[in-house]
Amino acid sequence: MPFLLSLSRASDALNRWIGWSAMWLILAATLISAGNAIVRKAFGVSSNAFLEVQWYLFAAVFVLGGGYAFLQNVHVRIDFLSAKLSARTRNWIDIVGIVVFLTPLCLLMIHEGWPVFANAWATGEVSSNAGGLIRWPVLLLIPVGFAVLLLQGLSELIKRVAYLKGLIEDPLQPEAGQSH
Repeated sequence: MPFLLSLSRASDALNRWIGWSAMWLILAATLISAGNAIVRKAFGVSSNAFLEVQWYLFAAVFVLGGGYAFLQNVHVRIDFLSAKLSARTRNWIDIVGIVVFLTPLCLLMIHEGWPVFANAWATGEVSSNAGGLIRWPVLLLIPVGFAVLLLQGLSELIKRVAYLKGLIEDPLQPEAGQSH
């Protein structure tokens, strides 16, 4: 179990870095949006590429941020029900959710998303908008984003099992999530 917990810590560190990087992507998207609006209003010129890069950056934040949200325990949860359950029960519910729902979904999205990306890469697919961008970078976000989410799901699974074995504090407690 110590080896698995070290893998969990590595996954957590990766997702912390991705989450931190995503914050900078939000700033970049905001600056690009503001710059495009200023140029459009001041000079009457606009670019579809600027609009598309904003969407690409938003997609990157949203898709790559899933693992970070899971790490920070800020994903969607029915708190008013789970607050009434014991810590062991909440951790068991998470284990079932990760194994039965999250892992198969992530594997399916990676499996289905990779050929879409590969086709866009091989064909040099470009947006149909005038001045549009190549599509493969945004399509690559699908398998990569779900791979990162799967990695964090496995990290959370390791932590839940370690908690149930009495090896770490409850990972669902805000102060305990960082202590293993």
